[in-house]
Amino acid sequence: MGNREYISTTRLQPGMIIDQSITDATGRVMIKRNVYLDQYQIEYLMSRGISGVYITDTLEDDGKPGIEPAKKKIIIPSASKKVIARERVDDPTKVEMSETVKARVNEGIQYLFKNTNADNFSGAAMQVSKDLTEAIMTNSAVAIDINTLKVSDEYTFKHSVDVAMISMIIGKRHGLSRDEIREIGLAGLLHDMGKSKIPTEILNKPGKLTDEEFALMKRHPYDGYQILKDRGGFSNAVLAGVLQHHEKINAGGYPMGLSKDQIHLFGRLIAVADIFDALVTKRPYKDAFPMREAVEMIMSMTGELDISCINSFLGSVICYPVDSVVELSNGQLCKVVANVPMYPLRPRVVAIDTGEVYDLANDLKCANLIIM
Repeated sequence: MGNREYISTTRLQPGMIIDQSITDATGRVMIKRNVYLDQYQIEYLMSRGISGVYITDTLEDDGKPGIEPAKKKIIIPSASKKVIARERVDDPTKVEMSETVKARVNEGIQYLFKNTNADNFSGAAMQVSKDLTEAIMTNSAVAIDINTLKVSDEYTFKHSVDVAMISMIIGKRHGLSRDEIREIGLAGLLHDMGKSKIPTEILNKPGKLTDEEFALMKRHPYDGYQILKDRGGFSNAVLAGVLQHHEKINAGGYPMGLSKDQIHLFGRLIAVADIFDALVTKRPYKDAFPMREAVEMIMSMTGELDISCINSFLGSVICYPVDSVVELSNGQLCKVVANVPMYPLRPRVVAIDTGEVYDLANDLKCANLIIM
């Protein structure tokens, strides 16, 4: 066993080994025990208001024999520091929302799900979409970090906002106008509105759904479409996005089994955002997938998802923020110095010990290397 110590979050340094898991209010593991902390994770801990955590000076192999000694703080040789400084490129601007806006968005989305018959339903939905659009446009955001969005501990509300923001960012990358970005945000925000008609015990059922339960679940896109149509004030594009977000380009989706040319662009974009957020979110019936695996799964779904929408997603997601510390499959501990557009799993990194640059996306000599 290594030496365990509780220290203030303000004293954390990249490279320290955390000796506890950090979960959010839904139980999703945000930072695993026994990993090297990076600056991105430290900032997340601070944003959560976590005052301190346990660290250790030993990296354990899940409690099994064969421990690897490690220092609390990674020492970067001066020669490597020069290479890192020379190669470092800031990440694209990510979405940021103030706590005030998060609170307003959380209140708004809860109101919408609980008051589908309200006279001001359309206006309330458009106000939330406007807040999300401002969050994107104010700092010209072109990338998204879903860990910083968290507006609610309740899955349905959190998922709705996540899907809205991811849809807006990949829509922006796809070339949508400002008005279209606001509209797809509205569709993403309301895409699961039809689930308000499904009993909670079915929505959160830990086991496999019966055929009857699954048939009911598959109705939610249509039910959501009908709610919005009855309320009035929503464009055909928004209605299509809500109705078609579970359609697949191979006609294997629902509720209508449409093929690619029949699915509105909003439906194709929201489908990518919806699947990605569902993959990386813990639910009663499944664990969350690591972001790397979730991105790989999206990349593998070219038979079901529009390839152009997948590409817009790949150009927007950041898996390894610049300044993160990662380990390559060759054992080298490296610092991420630049993300490569369209290759979120293959950033450019610099080996801390040697200063060697690994351009994982473009250098054929790195083709057999992956980030562990």
